[in-house]
Amino acid sequence: MNPLEQTRARPGPAFTVTFDGREIAAWPGQTVAAALWAAGVTSWRTTRGEGGPRGVFCGIGVCFDCLVTVNGRPNQRACLVPLRPGDAIRTQEGTGHDD
Repeated sequence: MNPLEQTRARPGPAFTVTFDGREIAAWPGQTVAAALWAAGVTSWRTTRGEGGPRGVFCGIGVCFDCLVTVNGRPNQRACLVPLRPGDAIRTQEGTGHDD
């Protein structure tokens, strides 16, 4: 069942954002992490040393596993950043800064 139907939510019209150049749908009020999960994406960062994949760990902004680059700004916590129409999200590698 569709979660929107279960809660009778009326979030407003969906819009699109991009993740690594791919368009994904988002709803008003949805965070980057929620939209990525809904699109089937579970990893959007690699660690500095080993390059291991990371996504959401705590989901409440306490840890920093979900860091992502949003509109060119690195180190944004995906679980806290609300999406806006046209946002460009990119996988963050390492520190997110070009070395």
